[in-house]
Amino acid sequence: MKKVWINGCFDVLHYGHFKLIDYAKSLGDLVIGIDSDERIRQMKGDNRPFHTEGQRVFNLMQIRDVDKIVVFDSDDSLRNHLKTYQPDIFVIGDEYMYKPIIGGEYAKEIKFFGKLDGFSTTKLLDDE
Repeated sequence: MKKVWINGCFDVLHYGHFKLIDYAKSLGDLVIGIDSDERIRQMKGDNRPFHTEGQRVFNLMQIRDVDKIVVFDSDDSLRNHLKTYQPDIFVIGDEYMYKPIIGGEYAKEIKFFGKLDGFSTTKLLDDE
């Protein structure tokens, strides 16, 4: 079975996350990397994350066939996880198609997943 990696905040799970996870799971054994609470605060502001790191790990582990969750708090930490895991496939949103992909050099293949219009945790939380 191929080793598959995805990463992100996965703060408030929505349809777009589930479609991404479903696609990644269809390719092999899935490990998900999530940003630490502090990293999310640095990137998105003091009112984030909505769910704590522990809650996000718990929520993701409820999804069938998610094999493992790892937490990273820096670009170097993310690179180290990828270097250790050595994924066959790194699945990432297509918004990164022409951008540097942190740790992408440790994957045998990168597959881009088309972002679903209208699905964004930030947008969900801002609409409230």
